[in-house]
Amino acid sequence: MITVDQVRALAVTLPRTSEHLIRDRVKFRVGSIVYVAFSRDETVMGFAFPKEERAALVASEPGKFRLPGESDLRFNWVEAWTAALDEPEMSELVVEAWRMVVPKKVAAARLGS
Repeated sequence: MITVDQVRALAVTLPRTSEHLIRDRVKFRVGSIVYVAFSRDETVMGFAFPKEERAALVASEPGKFRLPGESDLRFNWVEAWTAALDEPEMSELVVEAWRMVVPKKVAAARLGS
């Protein structure tokens, strides 16, 4: 199980990230683009993810991942149950979501080529 505090500890190390509390939901973003957000009760973590790959991700582990609500299907977004994630998996998902929203040179400077 992962927590908001674990995500926060990672997110603050990612360049250009800022944390916001919007309608009682913790969100991490770069500029105006949200790349990770939690449900109010912090049981679900939504994150940026390529649209063309999300059906396969959800199908691979439906007990862990789900598609967002209908109004959010237009976005590059997937949701995961926080209780089903471990820290290494969360780290990979958060960093990849962040990489989707920053310029390539910023990601390369942080992560290497």
